[in-house]
Amino acid sequence: MAATISASNWKNVEVGRVVLLQEGPYAGRLATIVEIIDHKRALIDGPSSDASLAVPRQPFSFSNLLLSAFVIDKLPRGARAGAVKAAWEKAGIDAKWKESNWAKKRVQQQRRKALTDFERFKVMRLKKQRRFEQGKALAKVKASA
Repeated sequence: MAATISASNWKNVEVGRVVLLQEGPYAGRLATIVEIIDHKRALIDGPSSDASLAVPRQPFSFSNLLLSAFVIDKLPRGARAGAVKAAWEKAGIDAKWKESNWAKKRVQQQRRKALTDFERFKVMRLKKQRRFEQGKALAKVKASA
């Protein structure tokens, strides 16, 4: 009987892994791990095509990083900024991120946070209206069954 060994699907800390920064002046921006310094820190670089989303190369603690599912394949350890930028654009990380559910949820949370009282009231009224319509449709289905 042969045993099969397969790697887990966990997101690993590795060179080329795209991360989301949680704290500091660049919180909410994407970067990639360029080099692993020690068991607590990594050197990151975020060469986004949008200048307002770029992150300069710096050491960053793993406790303030969230690992994403995206990896830049074959990124060499300690790659310079130009090589990282080319690999980032070739992998299409910005486009992949914008299409991900994670990014869409973050945008929605930011929009909800920015609502005024009146806008929150309008959302509440629309939710009530939707529930009423769903209830009516459900009652119609139950009555016909």
